[in-house]
Amino acid sequence: MTVQLKNVSRRNVLHGMGATAGLVLMAPVMSKRVVADAHGGKGLQSSAYLMIDTDGTVHIEIHRVEMGQGSRTGLPQIIADELDADWSRINFRPAYGDKKFGDQNTDGSTSIRMFFTAFQQAGASARAMLVQAAASKWGINPSDVDAKNHQLINKISGATADYADFVEAAAELPVPDAESLTFKAKNMRQYIGRPVRNIYMNDMVTGSTQFGQDVMRENMVFAVAARPPVVGGKITGYDKAAAMAVSGVVDVVDLPALSMPAAFKPLGGVAVLATNTWSAIKGREALKAQFEGGENAGYDTTDYEKTLWQSIDGKDINVLSRGDVDAALSSADKVYEADYFVPHQHHAPMEPPAATAEWDGEDLSMWVCCQDPQAVQNTVAPFVGKEPADIYVEATLLGGAFGRKSKPDFAVEAALLARAAGRPVKMVWTREDDMRHGYYHTISAQRIKAAVSGGKVTGWKHKAAYPSIGQTFNPAVNGPGGFEIGLGLTDIPFEIDNLQVNSGEAKAHVRIGWMRSVANIQQAWALGSFVDEIAHGEGKRTDEMWMDLIGSDRDVNPADDGAQYGNYNAPLSTHPINTARMKATLQKVVEMSGYGKAMPKGRGIGISVHRSFVTYVASAVEVEVTENGELRVPRAWMVVDCGLAVNPDRVKAQMEGAVVFAMSIAKHGAITAENGEIMQSNYDTYPVCRIDEAPHVEVVILDVDAAPGGVGEPGVPPVTAALTNAIFAATGKRIRRLPLADQLTT
Repeated sequence: MTVQLKNVSRRNVLHGMGATAGLVLMAPVMSKRVVADAHGGKGLQSSAYLMIDTDGTVHIEIHRVEMGQGSRTGLPQIIADELDADWSRINFRPAYGDKKFGDQNTDGSTSIRMFFTAFQQAGASARAMLVQAAASKWGINPSDVDAKNHQLINKISGATADYADFVEAAAELPVPDAESLTFKAKNMRQYIGRPVRNIYMNDMVTGSTQFGQDVMRENMVFAVAARPPVVGGKITGYDKAAAMAVSGVVDVVDLPALSMPAAFKPLGGVAVLATNTWSAIKGREALKAQFEGGENAGYDTTDYEKTLWQSIDGKDINVLSRGDVDAALSSADKVYEADYFVPHQHHAPMEPPAATAEWDGEDLSMWVCCQDPQAVQNTVAPFVGKEPADIYVEATLLGGAFGRKSKPDFAVEAALLARAAGRPVKMVWTREDDMRHGYYHTISAQRIKAAVSGGKVTGWKHKAAYPSIGQTFNPAVNGPGGFEIGLGLTDIPFEIDNLQVNSGEAKAHVRIGWMRSVANIQQAWALGSFVDEIAHGEGKRTDEMWMDLIGSDRDVNPADDGAQYGNYNAPLSTHPINTARMKATLQKVVEMSGYGKAMPKGRGIGISVHRSFVTYVASAVEVEVTENGELRVPRAWMVVDCGLAVNPDRVKAQMEGAVVFAMSIAKHGAITAENGEIMQSNYDTYPVCRIDEAPHVEVVILDVDAAPGGVGEPGVPPVTAALTNAIFAATGKRIRRLPLADQLTT
């Protein structure tokens, strides 16, 4: 099967579409009249999602970013299926930043679940218009015309015709109302639900893909920057002459100082421009830049942990309340209590940030390894005095991102430096830059108490304190927001009489940003660990304890207990919190892993389950711990219920990757600060799991008739608890703080 894949410039796209008659399907939010008026001899010059040339070639504009999750394959599968297109006749075009495409922020596991309907309607509308055009020419009813693999079939005469034969006639027809469309039955689909190969696969294996670091422009120079090591710090001096004396260095340029809130602004400092990256790095070294720390210069993560525990002991900010938890605790036969701590963590993508900017007079074009080209436009615009829509931004492929590259501070640097240089500039962040000047997953403390009477959990009290992502945008924020507590706490699916969730105050001293699965990281780990602790204390299997706590099959609404709950920006009517689905994933992972069977000394299996990004995932992990404390993880099992799985192969890959990502967090992930400066700098001081640490992962995708859920992030949350529960099963040692580090040897 041949896939035509092109990176087409904006100018060539507009020129080519203007010169070609064709059938163009806009996003459903576009009015029918706008679409219809744009049809005819010219085609459409500002199309969204779908266009069909008169030769039958299908052009799909993919407005989301590719960073390994497969959105640029899955979204076209939806259109291709409803259009009944020949996959080999599709041209996939990565879209530039433009609000007409709708939300382009490839974050929050939203690409398929937010745009399934839009892409389905685009394909079905085009098919309906082609069928109508053929029916009119053949003098038959549209119901007597079939569309199949780029062919229109006259069911009465048996005649066939290529889509190309009816494109021009179809382009004259009005776009059908969404309510009139009919979609394929599940058993008729040829792409949706099938493992279609990533459209970039050939280029990936041959090394011909273009990542942010690969962009080259004529007469381009390379830039690196010396930035304040403390957020809010200022540069106090540097030796420009020494930097300019380095071979290849062409200029030294000041960057604007950071003004709070940090948001997506550059951190300030000074940049060195050179004819190659190495010269720029050596020039930066020669600068010997000096900085003053500012208000965050005293930040020390060891001391700050004590502040978090003081917050846990202090004032409660209630976010969910059911029954009387304090009364349940005071009258309980037994009370369980545990504290859990997670340090700052970093995304650590294989490809650090990179952005290339080029000015042509007043026109600015950018090529950025970003998760959201519109965020680049919106962030860069005020720094260069332009409207966002007037900045052209292409999102390259991303060599990993995990949330870091949705924050385009590095793109602002590139735009400013390119204007100062009067030539294209590639802003290069080294891995050390990314590690020391990034946006960090928050540091957190949690305390959970549970009341047990008559062998039944009668009360549950959970409190969390950590700096919020919100403070990155609003300095007044003090502690986790409802959107963060809603990632695993206010949506606790337990059917118990007394349940309370509280938060505590906490201020940020570094830039806090979302990382893959966000607050689910710490909250699902504490939740899954504590269920295991209670089960052990009560002499039950952990799966039995989960089933007791979850209770009956039902839909859970946190608003019933006073919580303000966002449900990952999805309506509960479409994506309910359904306990039957959660229990089914857990039951399946127990069956797959053999959890509960007798294990040799030093070996154990742990389990956990969690719902996030409207998807349910259960995990089981097997560990082997030697007498000297060495940890080996031979196997892991993942069961996922993501509703409709558009591309099962990508779902499986995301679950496999989530295991390794979560294990990296659990075993190694710790960002620490002293005097406001980040101490880690590369994979030697911030390790991620290597191939010899990765287990064999078995994945099962449950076949559930439900709307598509998220996939990129939901695999991460349950794995860490499954891992630490397995360690307890193998050793009897309970892990309540991450990372593991040397806890198994001390």
